[in-house]
Amino acid sequence: MGALKPWHIIVFVIVLVLLFGAKRLPDAARSLGRSLRIIKAETKGLIDEDNNVAEKAEPQHGREPLRPTEIQDPPRPQAQQQPYVDPVQRTNDR
Repeated sequence: MGALKPWHIIVFVIVLVLLFGAKRLPDAARSLGRSLRIIKAETKGLIDEDNNVAEKAEPQHGREPLRPTEIQDPPRPQAQQQPYVDPVQRTNDR
């Protein structure tokens, strides 16, 4: 019952032709194919780039850690803190 029958495909093709026209369907399929080819090439390039970066990375055991320098923070001026006012009490006072 849930299988795709041949008449389903025929109805689908007829609806596509009616919606987009016979002239625009080949152009749309061609551009979709180009887009998929570009995406495939880019993802392959990213995978190859990640592998190259991993192979070129040098081990970190020959380096010494950085030592923090002693920097004193300047004293910060304390801001004037306003007293807390309860919003419910404030509306009741009006």
